[in-house]
Amino acid sequence: MCILLLLMELFMEGAEAALSNQPDIQNHLELGKEFLTRGQLSDALTHYHAAVEGDPNNYLTLFKRGTVYLALGKTRFAIQDFSRVLDLKPDFTAARSQRGLVHMKSGDYENALIDFDVVLREESHNAIVNENYARLNPAKEQWQLVRHLMKHGDDQNAIGMITQLLEISPWSVELRQARSDAYLKVNDPLSAISDLRQVNRLSQDSTEGHYDIAQLLYKIGHATNALKDIRECLKLDPEHKLCFPFYKKLRKVEKQLSSAEQAKEENQANDCLTHAEAVLRLEPDETMIRYEAHKLLCSCYTTDEQYGKALSQCKLALDIMKDAQLYCDRADALLGSEMYDDAIHDFQAALDIDENSSRAKEGIQKAKKLQKQAERRDYYKILGVKRNASKQEIVKAYRKAAQKWHPDNFKDEEKKLAEKKFIDIAAAKEVLTDPEKRRQFDNGEDPLDPESNHHGFRGADPFAHFQHGSPFQFKFHFN
Repeated sequence: MCILLLLMELFMEGAEAALSNQPDIQNHLELGKEFLTRGQLSDALTHYHAAVEGDPNNYLTLFKRGTVYLALGKTRFAIQDFSRVLDLKPDFTAARSQRGLVHMKSGDYENALIDFDVVLREESHNAIVNENYARLNPAKEQWQLVRHLMKHGDDQNAIGMITQLLEISPWSVELRQARSDAYLKVNDPLSAISDLRQVNRLSQDSTEGHYDIAQLLYKIGHATNALKDIRECLKLDPEHKLCFPFYKKLRKVEKQLSSAEQAKEENQANDCLTHAEAVLRLEPDETMIRYEAHKLLCSCYTTDEQYGKALSQCKLALDIMKDAQLYCDRADALLGSEMYDDAIHDFQAALDIDENSSRAKEGIQKAKKLQKQAERRDYYKILGVKRNASKQEIVKAYRKAAQKWHPDNFKDEEKKLAEKKFIDIAAAKEVLTDPEKRRQFDNGEDPLDPESNHHGFRGADPFAHFQHGSPFQFKFHFN
């Protein structure tokens, strides 16, 4: 009797607690519905969680939460909720049709057929279920054909058929993984990575998924993006046996590559060369990472006017992969080496890859102008300065050259040669210290050419530079 009284007392306490919870549960359900109406699914899910915790056996509340899971693409949790609903109320066809839909979207065609069969026995005219049911057997047959194609190496056709299946089953991990594998076999790694990201998301993220993506990104030379994924792996497991050692190496390589890129953008050629060379020392194996380093060295050696080394690095990069910008980089190095025909050939190769490349089109015109100009004066050579020399360096070289070739220092025939040299030196100084004239010259035009439309030095007094405050005062004696 005492035991019975105790059980009754406990039952009454439980019933009272359940009754006291009802207002809170109803409040959560109303808030969940309100957030759902606004499209704020995560907020709605929070309130349906609370409602289920308050009454875990209410099949309608479970159904509502399952529907939100479905909208969020959280398929595993949606199936769990719909299955729990059907345990509580097996004849609830709405839950069964929703579970069948999740199975179909997840690529589980067998279980989708089972659920749709049950629904159609109760609701034979259910249009949505009938429509989806009709798609399942053809999808099963197509998936079998895809596996046959991939087994026999016909990956390109397999990709097209998997893409069709993903319209029916966008949440299928198996289909996404298969298409990723096929993309890799047809040498389309970026598309493969895109599918792998979906696989990882559908699997609710995993260390292995992030590691695989990081490895693939690194293999195609995308060190910065690889570093982001490997960090995601370490967020999940800071001491992961694969991610942690890879992170240590990747961080060093990525830092050097990023520093080299930044130095290149800032025209700091020496820093660019230092960092890019460091990449080659850090990474002896991965081809595309080395490609990125060779490409940087090609460009930065050209900027530094070390054209022989630039051409060597350009070739190493082009041997790995043909790229329009890289051809243009090598063409610039060839221009610096005065190999104009070869430069035109490389600019044309860039256009063959990218017919809209304005850099290549302008490069061809520049190369032709420089080739024509090579038959005339080269103002940089006259002063003995590099093409990237500063104005201060140009003025210093001008003064030195003017003093050396001052006409008063020579006699007879040598004096005539000196006068010509001196005129060229003055012309070089005029062009290279004037930003607009220098720009024209760098683009293959001689702003002092009498045949051009530019108003320049020729035809004026060739010694006007020395008449106002010049340190070189002299007199000419003409017979």
